[in-house]
Amino acid sequence: MGSFIARWRLYNEGGTWDWRIFALALVVTLLYQVLSNYANDYGDGIKGTDTQRATEAEARAVASGRITAGQMKNAVILFSVLSFAATVALLYLAFVPDYMNEFYIFIGLGIACILAAIGYTVGKKPYGYMGLGDLFVFIFFGLVSVCGSYFLFTKSFSWDMLLPGAAIGMMSMAVLNLNNMRDIESDKLSGKNSFALRIGFKKAMIYEMVLLNLPLIFILTFLGANGFFQTQNYYVFIVMILMLPLMRIRRNIMTVKNPRELDPFLKQVGLITLMIAVLTAAGLNLFH
Repeated sequence: MGSFIARWRLYNEGGTWDWRIFALALVVTLLYQVLSNYANDYGDGIKGTDTQRATEAEARAVASGRITAGQMKNAVILFSVLSFAATVALLYLAFVPDYMNEFYIFIGLGIACILAAIGYTVGKKPYGYMGLGDLFVFIFFGLVSVCGSYFLFTKSFSWDMLLPGAAIGMMSMAVLNLNNMRDIESDKLSGKNSFALRIGFKKAMIYEMVLLNLPLIFILTFLGANGFFQTQNYYVFIVMILMLPLMRIRRNIMTVKNPRELDPFLKQVGLITLMIAVLTAAGLNLFH
């Protein structure tokens, strides 16, 4: 989302939007996601967490025995190296030679992203087992992802970017919280003290409703802060059509009594997260 908000802003200011930066940023994002998935599989697998999840174990490579822990560890190392190499290439393209301070700062951020992807379930004290996963998801999937990609193009930070960053961060937290609510009983047996487990199923349900209610409000506030309430460009508000499916999803989630019945909503909330980013970008860039 940050890339296309930058495109809209640069268009209005007469700047140049470099599609090569976007392409490399997309590659880096995909590599981080694969690394995160592999590290999660490896970490939960070697700790025995996935063995408590009867319906999920078959889908997990290490827990099901389809891949050994050693092989998955090698995959985590490989994608850590690939992620770092792609990050360096992206930052070199975006910042060298005119913005060297920013280049080194973002190298540090890239390393932090890689460590965060691994540290969720891997290590002696993985933060996902201490109830801190939600906070890290908000920071890295939300604020760093959106504001960071925006900065790659504009070479500047704008405070209003915290709003779409928070919106995507909270939707990502909603996906994680649903996952942790679904696994609340098995996580209790395996010692994974997720935030949902710490506060209990009922409070986690209230927390989920808050996470699903705020993102569109943040997007609407961002659009208002940029003067769109005073224009005739109503197409920019196309993202608000997601209010109806979000209302339906919230209503259906609230009727769930058995945590295992939350599984279908993971993909639905994930899709809504993607659509918030796509429709916000489309509204800003396709209807000038």
